Amino acid sequence: MRRSLVITAVLLLLAFVLVGGPSMLLSLPIDQLGSEEPTEKKPAPEVVSFDDSESGFWEYLSPQKGFQKRSPVNVIVRGDVDDVEQILTEAGGGDWSEINESEEEALPDTYSLTGGNATDNESDNLSNNSTRPMNETTPNESAANSTNESANNTTDDPPERRGRIPSLNWGKADGGIRYAYIDPGQNESGYWTTETLQLEDGDYYGQRYHIRLYESPNEDDDWVAMQTHSEHFDWFTLQHRVHGSQAAQRKVESGFMAHPQIDVQEDVSRIYLDNGNSSDADGWATLVELAGLLVIPTLVGIRAGRRNASSPTDSDHTAEQLGQRTSDAIDDHLTDVDRRRIAAAYARIEVGHLLLVVTIIALYLGVRSGGIFLEHRAEFLTPHQIAALLYPVIGVGIPTATYLIARGLTRRLDAAVVAAGSLAIAIWLDYGMLGVDTLPLDVVLQRMLVVVALGLIAGGAAKRATRDSKFNDMLLVGSAMWLLVLVGTLFGYL
Repeated sequence: MRRSLVITAVLLLLAFVLVGGPSMLLSLPIDQLGSEEPTEKKPAPEVVSFDDSESGFWEYLSPQKGFQKRSPVNVIVRGDVDDVEQILTEAGGGDWSEINESEEEALPDTYSLTGGNATDNESDNLSNNSTRPMNETTPNESAANSTNESANNTTDDPPERRGRIPSLNWGKADGGIRYAYIDPGQNESGYWTTETLQLEDGDYYGQRYHIRLYESPNEDDDWVAMQTHSEHFDWFTLQHRVHGSQAAQRKVESGFMAHPQIDVQEDVSRIYLDNGNSSDADGWATLVELAGLLVIPTLVGIRAGRRNASSPTDSDHTAEQLGQRTSDAIDDHLTDVDRRRIAAAYARIEVGHLLLVVTIIALYLGVRSGGIFLEHRAEFLTPHQIAALLYPVIGVGIPTATYLIARGLTRRLDAAVVAAGSLAIAIWLDYGMLGVDTLPLDVVLQRMLVVVALGLIAGGAAKRATRDSKFNDMLLVGSAMWLLVLVGTLFGYL
């Protein structure tokens, strides 16, 4: 029992060092994710509008028909929704497509970008059905105008829309519901509406950029409000998690700026909406002027740049020199005691340790790559069916393979550390391939718990742990912990 407690403590420390510590330096607090619970009815806030438009919109999207400051609007386009779609779909550097209905069914509500609902003080300061002109700016606007690097567009779908444009980059998409509050003006009551159109660029089971577009309710008011963000599919929750908005905003903005009929200096700028309470949103929205612009189909060429690379011979020679210098520097600082310890540790390495590392990493990353492969190659499968095929590899395959391989290992601590460390490495490799650099703290905690649980399963399966009984305390605790963490994650408790 004492040995089991020592191994558990080592695993907790290892999980914090390999997962918790680095993640917490870059991650979001849990309270920034906001609550999905309904809020009390509040008076309608002021809306964003243009001088020549009667209608306007609230600068946030909400998961419910209530004023929850959740997903910030970060791109606004003055123009027709069809022109917006045409420009985006013709822009190079992306592969935008519409999310189909099966993806909509499989996609739960994405995690919010922003913090919780407006405070009482904030709601008290909001005026009923008031309108904030779009041309109001802050003193910092001139500085922000120099950051015209990205643009996002949002439009509302009319009852009937034309089919997909040939050679689309941006494509139509469906995702979790987000409501926009629209004020038509002329003493009409404001209302909540769903998006006109959704576009995505990326892989459903990998990382993708996502745009929601909301169109002006009045025919004479040409504006489209958009909310853009980056998200990735989390195989532990079977949901998409939002991990940022600025990268998607820059991607959309660059698509507009690349269009030959848009003047980057005159037609693209930034305005301050003060809606920056999200993971990385700063409150500045991209404003693109398409009003009066005749948009015609164009072919956007892709410029190929040439890079001067050093010859293989030079690269190999440099790498050899660096390797020799590093080896000499390490050797000079090692004492005889250090060398004996390294030799003892090396002697404890078994083939099973290497097999355990390769198996865990291969299974974990194989689920990610397998989902992307099936998404593109097995179009007859729905997202639900793909998840049903691959999730058991995470939930059952990894702990089962760990147990079977660890049974051939001798030392409990070695088996536990190798298994836990391998899963931690697999997690970081996965996030690295997806380009995710910020995580909510609840996700960090969940990953730490599964790392510890897998380590306990491996430690409990080792030969020295099974001398008295195959079903020892470490194996039982690790298995129960793995099951509880996965079930709790799926049902939203973690």
